[in-house]
Amino acid sequence: MDRKPLSKIEIDAALKTLDGWAASSTELTKKWKFKDFAQALDFVNKVGVLAEAADHHPDIKLGWGYVEIGLTTHDRGGVTDVDLDLAAEIGRISPP
Repeated sequence: MDRKPLSKIEIDAALKTLDGWAASSTELTKKWKFKDFAQALDFVNKVGVLAEAADHHPDIKLGWGYVEIGLTTHDRGGVTDVDLDLAAEIGRISPP
């Protein structure tokens, strides 16, 4: 993977394949709602396994009944292919 910052055009094209993700100039974000804290925590733990396997770690906000994830490649100053790949992986484990 190149880990080169992607252009807005590249990010916008990729968002069409990533359900529910949004993008700023430097970050992909998504929020999930859960029945309770335990379900939200379980989801975060599953995301943690994916993040460790990818050696790419998201910013995560966890609270009662919600999880917010932000993906960016900090050392590149923006969204890269690694962020898109991890967003897709997270999408595969996302609750319906």
